[in-house]
Amino acid sequence: MGCDRNCGLITGAVIGAVLAVFGGILMPVGDMLIQKTIKKEVVLEEGTTAFKNWVKTGTEIYRQFWIFDVQNPQEVMMNSSNIQVKQRGPYTYRVRFLAKENITQDPKDNTVSFLQPNGAIFEPSLSVGTEADNFTVLNLAVAAAAHIYPNPFVQVVLNSLINKSKSSMFQVRTLRELLWGYTDPFLSLVPYPVTTTVGMFYPYNNTVDGVYKVFNGKDSISKVAIIDTYKGKRNLSYWESYCDMINGTDAASFPPFVEKSQVLQFFSSDICRSIYAVFESDVNLKGIPVYRFVLPSKAFASPVQNPDNHCFCTEKIISKNCTSSGVLDISKCKEGKPVYISLPHFLYASPDVSETTDGLNPNEEEHRTYLDIEPITGFTLQFAKRLQVNILVKPSNKIQVLKRLKRNYIVPILWLNEVCIFSC
Repeated sequence: MGCDRNCGLITGAVIGAVLAVFGGILMPVGDMLIQKTIKKEVVLEEGTTAFKNWVKTGTEIYRQFWIFDVQNPQEVMMNSSNIQVKQRGPYTYRVRFLAKENITQDPKDNTVSFLQPNGAIFEPSLSVGTEADNFTVLNLAVAAAAHIYPNPFVQVVLNSLINKSKSSMFQVRTLRELLWGYTDPFLSLVPYPVTTTVGMFYPYNNTVDGVYKVFNGKDSISKVAIIDTYKGKRNLSYWESYCDMINGTDAASFPPFVEKSQVLQFFSSDICRSIYAVFESDVNLKGIPVYRFVLPSKAFASPVQNPDNHCFCTEKIISKNCTSSGVLDISKCKEGKPVYISLPHFLYASPDVSETTDGLNPNEEEHRTYLDIEPITGFTLQFAKRLQVNILVKPSNKIQVLKRLKRNYIVPILWLNEVCIFSC
């Protein structure tokens, strides 16, 4: 699995050519020439090395999925037992292979705006099975409807539709259906207009992310690739205070001359927030010295452990009055659906978060996120961005398939690893 099929592009004509010419000149003039060339080539405008790879990456980026297959659905539904899961994967898709669209330079504020098209192509040779593989998973529509409509009278109506459609708390779905969408039988019976297609990433193919507007670096190289606005705004409208701000880049690159002491900010629309990484270690990446930055555990800590996270705590019950760590309620970002994100296997989470689930084995080496950054250019040469998607399920006296539950469940559905591995 290669990070760049052309290899010379991502290390750069910037790193390769420039350092080959000046790397041996141990004089101030050599450093000055290197800095001058770097400052020119990382600007996001037509003709630079950075721009060519920015428009359409020469890298091969993959998104690997592991699905949590539920082993005891009846015991959970009837006895409120712990959910026993078995991880199955990886199932691998190639992503981020489409060129940016609607690229528009604005010389007035030295920014460039664009749309990022979404696409996913299944890679059988990098997967343990096919898109037709079956999994027992939570019924997404039943869980979401019960959460979105807590009114008892509405839930009585929902219960009749759930029963009529022969839906239950759990369902069997193929990989393709679970990820990219299927027509839900329960929602198909709802007597008013609703979206009847359900999927963890529906819709995805043939959609776009953005509009992004980022600084192109022409006036100040210290701002290159930093996001100015996302969808026309500098805030997300999901969180309070500074938690709502859009900070940093998209993590594909950072302003050049990265220092180990820096805290690297970046925004991810997947998790509906900005986050940060800190230096961990020096890494030799096939002869290229890079800095490994990792997401620290404090980024996911409760406000008790990290007061800076107070504005990410939006509810008091599941978070146990904002004392639990490791999961983030992003329902405001998902049209009210009870989606909670975490690191895979609830890495860094409080014990109470995973107490209703058996079969998880958090491992820092396998489940944390890291970025390997070439410090002179600020290019991210290798990365692993890891994320788990969970759904909250609550007991309901009015919905028969949820009636016997005695506690709340944060049900892990899948975890993913978006990865680029450098190879020359």
